[in-house]
Amino acid sequence: MPRAHRKKAPGKHRKPHPLSITWRTTGGVVVGAAVLGTAAATAQASVLPFGSAPVRSAAAADLAPGLAAHGDPSRRKSEGEPRIRASKTPKKTRPERPSAVSSGRPSARAAGKSRPTAAQAIRLARSQVGVEEDGGGETKFQEWYMSTSRARETLARDGGSLDGYSDANWCDMFVSWVGEQIGFGDQVGSDAWTVAHARWFQEHGRWGTEPRPGAIVFYAWDGGKSFDDIRHVGLVVEEIDDGTIEAVEGNTDNAVRVKERSTDDVVGYGYPDYRS
Repeated sequence: MPRAHRKKAPGKHRKPHPLSITWRTTGGVVVGAAVLGTAAATAQASVLPFGSAPVRSAAAADLAPGLAAHGDPSRRKSEGEPRIRASKTPKKTRPERPSAVSSGRPSARAAGKSRPTAAQAIRLARSQVGVEEDGGGETKFQEWYMSTSRARETLARDGGSLDGYSDANWCDMFVSWVGEQIGFGDQVGSDAWTVAHARWFQEHGRWGTEPRPGAIVFYAWDGGKSFDDIRHVGLVVEEIDDGTIEAVEGNTDNAVRVKERSTDDVVGYGYPDYRS
């Protein structure tokens, strides 16, 4: 049943259920020891390694569509922390196709092509400003993510149902879409959970506190500076001054917007290896 179109409030992680195995990801709860092994296998790669093929599990991909979430139906969708809701009647979607990020295809550099610039990423992101959710909270960015093999991997890691992505928080899906469209998914990353995406940049030595144009910016709304505090993500356009940045963000007022934000809200930045 489509949820009401409503203004989002900053979200928080729910407390784990004492009798369940909880993954602090898109809000899904995975129950059962059999799924634990699947999630452990896929949790090794929160998003895909820079310039390399993904760590895949055939068993995980097969199990993912059947994993049901024990979501909180009263919980509001909020900027930054996607929620996988309980399964609903499947609707028609486009046939699954492999994404450039997760297909194991060579990166732009390995294929002998020039890397995109930060200006190209910013230009594409800005071209989407004004794209809004429909009345059910859905956008083309969620639809795209659902069509990728990466979505199956994050489902195996986080639990939930594929259809649950259709109206989940989509700020990170928007950033991932930008990376895919410029052929730089192995550097921008692909995920629906901002915390895992940020940790991926850190694990690959591309994490810092400098607001460079084209960097992926991760926010927390309570002044926290740890990865677990992250609730939202965008793409940096420029540094306005020492305390302010401008960024293009999805899932902001139910649309893609350009926002000026205080750096007090920034946890850190991920740096794709753009061409200078």
